[in-house]
Amino acid sequence: MIPIKRDRVMVCALLCLLTLFVLAQTAVAQTSSVTQRASTDSDDEINLDTQLYLVMASNQATANGKVPALLEPVVRQLQAKLPFKNYALAATLLNRVKNGGRLSVRWIGGPLAATGSTSTTPNFNDFTIDAVQLGRAADGSQLVRLKGFNFGSRVPVQVGASVASTGNVSYPTINYEPTGLHTDISLKEGEAVVVGTLNVGAAGDALVVIVSVKRSPK
Repeated sequence: MIPIKRDRVMVCALLCLLTLFVLAQTAVAQTSSVTQRASTDSDDEINLDTQLYLVMASNQATANGKVPALLEPVVRQLQAKLPFKNYALAATLLNRVKNGGRLSVRWIGGPLAATGSTSTTPNFNDFTIDAVQLGRAADGSQLVRLKGFNFGSRVPVQVGASVASTGNVSYPTINYEPTGLHTDISLKEGEAVVVGTLNVGAAGDALVVIVSVKRSPK
């Protein structure tokens, strides 16, 4: 009888240990799920400040050749790669977007006005990002992914002239032509990076498109 009682005791002990193990694993899984959900909810509530910098690169003298301190390292890299002597900040756009959200901005006029637009034939600009998303690089460092980054402009181009019915006055014939760049890009949070360049005007100047993204202050 004694061996049988011992076997029963051992079986009961093993069952108790197994029950405790299952309960512990369930508790860990629930805690992990709650933590992950809380982390996801926290990420969804993060806002990101996006800054678009439009820098004019030229060999001609500029009235204001200064750029923000954040862009100075970028300009030094550009001077080593592009054949331009002068760089000047032409425009800055600051916008706030929710983590994982979409950004769209449109405006009239700006740096590409040098291509021949006037007050009666302005250029129309468009800046969009399909998704601004925080992420992690392979080494664990923080990244910002910009999906569907698009900067474009419709600029007026004179393609001819129309003569008035009186015969002594002519009017320019204007067509609006699209120009711009579209890409997907990843960058470190708070770092200013060059997205691309666009040729501007007959003088061979270039418009440098630079972007920076960082978390918005709470």
